Amino acid sequence: MLVARILYPVKTLGPGSRIGLWLCGCSHKCSGCSNPELWERQEKYRISVEDLLKLIHSVSDNNPVDGFTITGGDPMEQPEELALLLPELRRISRDILVYTGYTLEELKRMRSDCIDNVLENTAVLIDGKYIKERNNGCPLRGSDNQRVICIDEGFRSVYEEYMRRGNEIQNFTSGNSVISVGIHSPDYQEQLELRLSEKNLLKGNENE
Repeated sequence: MLVARILYPVKTLGPGSRIGLWLCGCSHKCSGCSNPELWERQEKYRISVEDLLKLIHSVSDNNPVDGFTITGGDPMEQPEELALLLPELRRISRDILVYTGYTLEELKRMRSDCIDNVLENTAVLIDGKYIKERNNGCPLRGSDNQRVICIDEGFRSVYEEYMRRGNEIQNFTSGNSVISVGIHSPDYQEQLELRLSEKNLLKGNENE
C-alpha cells in the first residue's frame, strides 16, 4: 500500500479527532489540485497493511480516535489494499470517510469485489473530480460538483452538524515543513507563497 502521510488529530476533514491517511497515486490529475505531489505512485511510500495497522494502533491505543479520513491521491486506485484495511479500521471506529475523484456510479460500474467491499465498509464517501472553477467554499468538498454521500445513514446527522461549521484549516509541522490540512480556497497556494516569500520562509511547505 502506498501511504504518503499519516496525521493525528485531524479535525478539519470530518467530525472529531481523526486519523488522516494520504495515499499516493492518482490518474485524475485535476487542475488546481492541492496535492499534485501525490499524483505519482512512489515506491518510497510503500507499506504493508499489517505494518500500517501497527502504526494506527500505536495512536488509537493511547488516544481517542473518532474516525478516519482517507484521501490522497485517490484511495480508490488502491482498492485491494483498502479492502483489507477498512474492516480492521472499523474495529476502532465505524466513521470512515473516503475521498475519491471517481463518482459513486463509476465505482459501481467497475464491478470489482474489492471496490464493493470498500464501499460496504465506508461510512461517508465524497466523490467526483476537483474542479477549481467550482471551488466556492462548500463544506468538506473542494468543489461543489462533489457529493457528500452517507453510505451509512447513521452518520448523516453527525456530518450535517459538522458541515454547518464551514471549512477550517489546521496546520501540522513535520521537520522543517508545514502541512496545511483542510479545504482551501482556490487562490490559497498563491496567497501562501506570497506570505512565505514576505517572511523568507518559502521553502519546505506543503498543503493538503
